[in-house]
Amino acid sequence: MTVRIEKNESVWTIVHNRPEARNAVDTEHAYALVDAFQQFEDSDAHVAVLCGEGVDFCAGWDLKLAASLSDPEKRDPYLDMLAMPIGAAPAAPGALGPSRMELSKPIIAAVEGAAVAGGLELALWADIRVMAETAYMGVFCRRWGIPLMDGGSVRLPRLVGQGKALEIAMSGRKVEAEECLRIGLAEKVVPHGKARAEAEALAQEIARFPQEAVRADRRTIIESRGMSVRAGLQTEWANGLTSLRNQGVDGAGRFRDGAGRHGDFKNI
Repeated sequence: MTVRIEKNESVWTIVHNRPEARNAVDTEHAYALVDAFQQFEDSDAHVAVLCGEGVDFCAGWDLKLAASLSDPEKRDPYLDMLAMPIGAAPAAPGALGPSRMELSKPIIAAVEGAAVAGGLELALWADIRVMAETAYMGVFCRRWGIPLMDGGSVRLPRLVGQGKALEIAMSGRKVEAEECLRIGLAEKVVPHGKARAEAEALAQEIARFPQEAVRADRRTIIESRGMSVRAGLQTEWANGLTSLRNQGVDGAGRFRDGAGRHGDFKNI
């Protein structure tokens, strides 16, 4: 089984499980990741953590599969599904699986070891990246002539800026965890071996809040990028209004009645 799901109340941990291939993604693995995240999206769970079995997060697209595509008789039919659709039709899975999915709930990547090439793209797809201090990222597919096709060239500059994204992508160099934190490619760096535990703890913290407001704010932050201030404010109001009515008014009542005073987040 190339992917497994471990459930802990409102937090699901979705685990790449091809450690013998450094969790590189082949066709079966890609479909399994898509299925796992669709199950998460359709469930009552609040937050998902994505991590890799063994020492690495993900070494990218399985290059043995990529090499086989030169033989028409062995051509993987999955490749024919990768083209982006026209108009509003839903996107097919990417080569790495869920990289084109737009979920309504938060995803946290727990990165140990390598998150390179397509593995970098999966980490970028997540909302938050927690990296071990020994972990690293990079566009290692540069050396093999394989471009970023799972969102990396779109998401990377949004996190680190155009110039730094160009330097990282075109050089294909190794980007250590400390630099990832400094330039905005990671949100947290933790001791070696602790990325999953720290990501799951953060997921539990997020999961215990009223979720409509969490998702409304997440949606606005994502949707308003590139908008004018006016358009962004309109988006924020539209996304927040239903949450305010459904959960915010009740939450204000709990505060009025004594919960959560003096910055105490434990008693909410």
